[in-house]
Formats: sequence, C-alpha cells, structure tokens
Amino acid sequence: MSPPEVPPHPTLTKYYATAEERDAAVRQLFDAGAKDYELVCWLMSMGTGEAYRGQVLKDAGLAAGMRLLDVATGTGLVLRSGTEIVGPGGLAIGLDPSTGMLHECRTRSQAPLVQARGEQLPFASGHFDMVSMGYALRHVPDLLLLFNEYRRVLKPGGRVVILEVAQPESTIGRRLNKMFLQTIVPRIARISTGRADAKRMMDYFWDTIEQCVPPDVILSALTRAGFEATRTVTGGVLGQYLGTVKAGA
Repeated sequence: MSPPEVPPHPTLTKYYATAEERDAAVRQLFDAGAKDYELVCWLMSMGTGEAYRGQVLKDAGLAAGMRLLDVATGTGLVLRSGTEIVGPGGLAIGLDPSTGMLHECRTRSQAPLVQARGEQLPFASGHFDMVSMGYALRHVPDLLLLFNEYRRVLKPGGRVVILEVAQPESTIGRRLNKMFLQTIVPRIARISTGRADAKRMMDYFWDTIEQCVPPDVILSALTRAGFEATRTVTGGVLGQYLGTVKAGA
C-alpha cells in the first residue's frame, strides 16, 4: 500500500476546483507571470534575494566541482548562483515544469535546463551532490513523493536545501508580513508591470504561504524520505531546510 500523500496546503479553490486540476492551473499561473517573476522576487527581497540564495548554497556545502540540481528553477535565481559556485569543473542543471519560466531562464543563464516536475525527475539514481529548491515547496502536490525523488537522485551523503518563507512567531510580525506580501508587493507589481498576471501570481504566493503546513510537517516528510533534517530561520521570515541523506537510505 502506498504511503498517504503529504500536501503542502489544502486545495485552493480560488485557483483550481480539485486537486486533479492543480498541476495545470499552477503551471498556467507561472507561464503567465514569468516575465514579471524577477521583479516580484526583487520586490519581495528588496534587492537582496540572489546574494542570499548564493550564501545559503555555500552554507549548505555546495563547492567547486559538485553536481547541483535546482528544482523549480524559475528564472534561475538559485541556478545562477549555483553555476558560479560549482564552476567549470562542476555541473548545475535547472528543472521546471513551466515553459514560460524556462524561456525567461534561458535569457539569463547558460546552464542546461530540463522541463519536468520535481516528483518525476528524469535522472539516474545517485547522480547529484545537492538538490536545491527556492520558494517552490508550496507548489507541489505531495511533499513525501517529492522528497523521495530528491533522495533517489542524490549520492550517499548528498544534501537537499530548500528555501521557504517563514511566518514570524509574533502576532504583529505576522500582520506586517501579511501586509507586505499580500497587499504592498502585489500592488507595486501591478503598477510597475501594468499586467494583472503579476498580481495574480503574488496573490497565489500569499495564499500558499498563509495556508502552508507547519515546519514540523515538512521536517517529518524529509525524515520519512530518508534525510537527517534541520530547519533554520534568518531574519524571522527566511526559512531554510537542510536534509542530508542518511547512511543506508
């Protein structure tokens, strides 16, 4: 019998009616908003996002000569940093299901790109030293299925590093976070781009952040998939999950 699914959040009927419609609806959101994604990320991070992503990869152990798979690579914000770190003797590959995102990524990165889903990775087992995922955990249907695939393609002792938005612990912090991500950033994105797609993508971001499962559920899914897992938070709102493949897993 298959293990029960671990969805990152409930079905969001505002965007799709059933769980079966989810993949197509989410892919359409990202295809439509791809041109504005870098601007939205810049607004969310106030210009510090790419440097932060690179530092997280280094802190997680990525180094020259390694093989990195960046899942849900989007426009390549994590991928570009990973490519620079592994250098010419290593390999960094970006993977994403969205045609629009991959098109934008190709204009910014020379790294090899693959169109696929994280839950069905088209790579041999034990192929990578590290798998990364930047702010996309909330957009998959099943965390356990995803993490099992990550563990499969990683070498013994390999690592997965996942970046996610963390909800502040204080009530006032949560309110300020909600105001910024639900109201301020979407409005600026809409005004800056003149396109409703950017705002709708940001609306979806916030809804998935607000309804995302607690960190202990994510850590439990990583553990069940065969990782030694930890979580740290930077600045109260930037979460990092690090998983190391257990011996014998």
